[in-house]
Amino acid sequence: MAKIIPFKAVRPTRDKVGLIASRSYESYSTKEKNARLRDNPFLFLHIVNPGYKYQKTITGERRYTLVRNRYREFKEDGSFIQDENSCFYFYKIISKEGHESNGIIAGASTLDYQNNIIKKHENTLVRKEIIFEQYLKTVGFNAEPVLLTYPDNDQLKKIIESVMLSRAEYEFTTTYRDTHYVWNVDDEKVIKKVEAIFSKMNKLYIADGHHRSASSSLLANHLKNENPDHNGEEPYNFFMSYLIPESELQIYEFNRLIKDLNGLSKEEFLISIDEFFRIKNRGNNYYKPSKKHHFSMYLDGEYYSLYLRKEEYEIKNSLDTLDVQILFDTILKPILGINDLRNDNRIEYPHGKTDLAYIKSMIDSNKFAVGFSLLPITIQELKNVADEGLTMPPKSTFIEPKLRSGITIYEF
Repeated sequence: MAKIIPFKAVRPTRDKVGLIASRSYESYSTKEKNARLRDNPFLFLHIVNPGYKYQKTITGERRYTLVRNRYREFKEDGSFIQDENSCFYFYKIISKEGHESNGIIAGASTLDYQNNIIKKHENTLVRKEIIFEQYLKTVGFNAEPVLLTYPDNDQLKKIIESVMLSRAEYEFTTTYRDTHYVWNVDDEKVIKKVEAIFSKMNKLYIADGHHRSASSSLLANHLKNENPDHNGEEPYNFFMSYLIPESELQIYEFNRLIKDLNGLSKEEFLISIDEFFRIKNRGNNYYKPSKKHHFSMYLDGEYYSLYLRKEEYEIKNSLDTLDVQILFDTILKPILGINDLRNDNRIEYPHGKTDLAYIKSMIDSNKFAVGFSLLPITIQELKNVADEGLTMPPKSTFIEPKLRSGITIYEF
């Protein structure tokens, strides 16, 4: 059964939270990152990008040490405080489109991760796991929660709604126009009720953060072996997570842009895909699929609808039913010669929050040869794949909410 714990977060003072909170490090372009660092001395990016202070690119263990030093400076300067009591952090995000996500930031168990109570649906790269584990061990904190989801629970919903009737500790809006609210809850009765509800859940699912959770598990094993007095309750046995109900996840698709037709002419390419798809030329009319196993393709200035010939495609498990897998098995790999979805530089993945006009513009400008649009994967499809112990292809889901870094920090 799932175990979650409250913790004593290190967090910004109320007056600085909007200045400190940042998107994940990887989401900034170099130009944007430098502009934000130049204009905002409180931004959390100053901690995770310590080389900016010296106008020098710093990598590896040297960078990790400087990250730890910048973090200590933020604490010493009073920009960060630490709660005296262990808390659950109830967290609401309202997107600029009006979608609400209401959940709880807590420590999730690495043992649950290892025992498959916390279920995965993506492969991780061992190299990235090791790098991030080394980073965590050096800096001693985690500032970006893993996004976990659970089946909707009426009892838990009532507790969350009750807490959120009071004034939030934090309320701030980002430049992306998402509004964030945080309540730090140290009421022992509420904590015990929440722990008891999760203790009856036999499954949680990773929505976003597979590498972070894998690296935390790796670190826990290493620190356990180094600690002769290990008892399983040390902070390193848990990783910071944001737990929200399934109904409040937003899952978007990643579409596919391919730079060339693998040596085929347009006519040869269309003939090749005819084996698995019923093809209809839609001309200049925008076409977006509305059913599973239907695809939109933009090629040479025209839209096509592709309907899978189901009698030609064998479905053996829940992975085979996914449109991202079908596209890979029938077109990307056998016809376009893309075998490694993660590393082939001939393919790019615009997410579904960008409209079809973006795909069209990329192809009309001759930067790409063909583009495919898909329906997003459902939460049930994600769970089916995880429950069968399978993994989706890379860039199968773009999931929101996206949390900001530096709002709650978990030390171990």
